[in-house]
Amino acid sequence: MAKVVYKALGMVFGLLSGMIAGAVFKRAWKLTTGEEDAPDATDEEREWRQILLASAVQGALLAVVKAVLHRGSAKGLRRVTGSWPA
Repeated sequence: MAKVVYKALGMVFGLLSGMIAGAVFKRAWKLTTGEEDAPDATDEEREWRQILLASAVQGALLAVVKAVLHRGSAKGLRRVTGSWPA
């Protein structure tokens, strides 16, 4: 049963982590560059360096936020059920 609950929470936390990471990235990009929007791959006026940097930072941030939420939910589930959701 704990595995089923963890799987359901995992989907919710996956969506939530994307929303959180996106908001944090947008704010961080604005603070560091002064620009409203980060470049995307189809921005013709942007250089490769800017596009790749933005993509790398955004991906790393998403991975960290996702790991924090999944690890936290696994630890919380263990506290409640007594078993680790493997």
